[in-house]
Amino acid sequence: GCWGRGGAGCGLAVITETGKVVALKGDKVWVQTIRTSACQSCAARNGCGQKVLAAASGGRANQILVTNSVNARVGDEVTIGIDEQALLGASILVYAIPLILMVVASILGHQMSGGSDGAAMLAAVAGLALGFFAGRKLQDAGGKEYEPRLVRVSRIASENCL
Repeated sequence: GCWGRGGAGCGLAVITETGKVVALKGDKVWVQTIRTSACQSCAARNGCGQKVLAAASGGRANQILVTNSVNARVGDEVTIGIDEQALLGASILVYAIPLILMVVASILGHQMSGGSDGAAMLAAVAGLALGFFAGRKLQDAGGKEYEPRLVRVSRIASENCL
């Protein structure tokens, strides 16, 4: 079936990433992903979630808290994913809205002050802050739409080994 507001079952792209469950927290799990050096030579690098997450973390280990929808346990290798459109929407909320409000506020501050650069700079800072606040509120209103989800778990059958 569909995943969220359009996912793998709906024909829309889902960006996936593999990681390892490092801790449980109630009905959620902490998943750690680490950038591999293979990203630079991989043929799928343009469509791979590993590169997206690694770029955001600067290549360091990255931990993310996600709802444990697949009954994962500590040590399990899991795949997490996010709908490509949700990632795009979250990016707009985080980057575009604050920048647009900063520019608009700067122009308004400049115009309303009779051309004062100081007023334009103060208005720009206020617009940027308002943009971050508005983006956060809109993201919270979106609920779980912008959250990554556990897609599957890959357990190694080592439980019976001595």
